[in-house]
Amino acid sequence: MKKLVLKRVLLSLVCLLLVFIIVVGCYLEYVILQYYRIEDHKNLEIHDNSELEINVNDEFTITTYNIGFGAYDRDYSFFMDDGYMKDGTYVSGKYAKARSEGVVLTNTHGAINSLSNTDSDFIFVQEVDKDATRSYGVNQYDMLMDMFSDYDASYASNFHSAYLLYPFNDVIGKTEAGIVTMSKYDMESSVRYSLPIDESFPTRFFDLDRCFSVSRIKISEDKELVLINVHLSAYDEGGVIRKAQMKVLNEILKAEKEKGNYVVAGGDFNHDIVGSMNTFKTEQKVPAWVYSLTNDDLESGYSFVSDTDTPTCRSSDMEYIKDVNYTVVIDGFIVSDNIEVISADVSVGDSNLFMHSDHNPVTMRFKLK
Repeated sequence: MKKLVLKRVLLSLVCLLLVFIIVVGCYLEYVILQYYRIEDHKNLEIHDNSELEINVNDEFTITTYNIGFGAYDRDYSFFMDDGYMKDGTYVSGKYAKARSEGVVLTNTHGAINSLSNTDSDFIFVQEVDKDATRSYGVNQYDMLMDMFSDYDASYASNFHSAYLLYPFNDVIGKTEAGIVTMSKYDMESSVRYSLPIDESFPTRFFDLDRCFSVSRIKISEDKELVLINVHLSAYDEGGVIRKAQMKVLNEILKAEKEKGNYVVAGGDFNHDIVGSMNTFKTEQKVPAWVYSLTNDDLESGYSFVSDTDTPTCRSSDMEYIKDVNYTVVIDGFIVSDNIEVISADVSVGDSNLFMHSDHNPVTMRFKLK
């Protein structure tokens, strides 16, 4: 009798194990079949609201802002980020999704109001969710279009995932998110260019489909203002992906330089761009992902520009505490040498730093030479 019971128990366990293996296998097949890379050189639809033309004698403003899908208020930390305090204490983030839909709406409205207050001629935005579990289905692109209804705009997807059952305690779910370029002036075209990414298993299923967009505004018969919205990779041990991505970006910069066009590339470079690695007060050690890019990494005739006195990004392995988190400048611009930069500043006051994102917006004023 005992042997019969034992056999039944063992048979039940084997059946449960087989069911588990089948379910996991089916899920993995679903994730793999859902995965694809968006085509390179993809023409983007332009949200066409402006017919304004550029006056080359005017002064212009451009702002870049990674809004962190509306999750990153000062109390937020991200589960994939970890680091060490200077005393050796290990710290790691908590959340995969935003803490609530209300938080997403509050942060998104706050970020959009910050952008609106700059009254910029051109705007780059990164980590904009259209339909994502992590942001409770809030369509941040529509919210941007409602506020900037008189701007031309284009959206380039760079995160389109299947429903990810990870981490188990706060699953990311599905994601459709991207980068948005907006202009007060008539954009003639906007094209999405794919960037090299880590194609190893399983990283490619969880990472972003990295890209940049190139938008063109006509100035004269043979000159254009070229706006390049960029969101590069972080977490690149050995720098292989960084070098490959910079190579692709530099090829575009070189081609536009040879045409004599005016070029502003901006966004979240995910690397220190103004030598700020050890500039700001902190109680944390330098994170492993921080690496410095310099003008030597750029095509000849280009240079990095950003605020050198105020950080644009904070560590997300803990909630934000002023002068405690590691902070650095990774957001800003690359400009061609036929553009005169007048100023570049973090465009929120000290009391609002990292209020609605783990990034701060940077606004640059410039003229065309």
